[in-house]
Amino acid sequence: MSEDTEPQLTHESSCHHDSGHGYLDHKPDYLRRLKRIEGQARGLQRMVESEEYCIDILTQVSAMTSALESVALALLDEHLSHCVVRAARGSDEEAAAKIAEASAAIARLVRS
Repeated sequence: MSEDTEPQLTHESSCHHDSGHGYLDHKPDYLRRLKRIEGQARGLQRMVESEEYCIDILTQVSAMTSALESVALALLDEHLSHCVVRAARGSDEEAAAKIAEASAAIARLVRS
């Protein structure tokens, strides 16, 4: 791992509810949205290859960015409503760790 790569967090009491991660209840929806975003990325590549007008490309970049932000916010909401709530019902240390983890994720989203 390079120095500028953030380590993957592993937690003994990771973000799980009875059937897995909190977002798994909506997994098909997330996959559908991500496949749509993947299609948008391929469309952007085709637009550049066919030398489309730059403003049209930027419009599509904006749409793709909004779609990714929407997925990120939905996942964050799932994390807060499942993982952080579960941790808050546990120990103070576990709650503090999950809140810090969520705050760091929010900070990364804001910077991006």
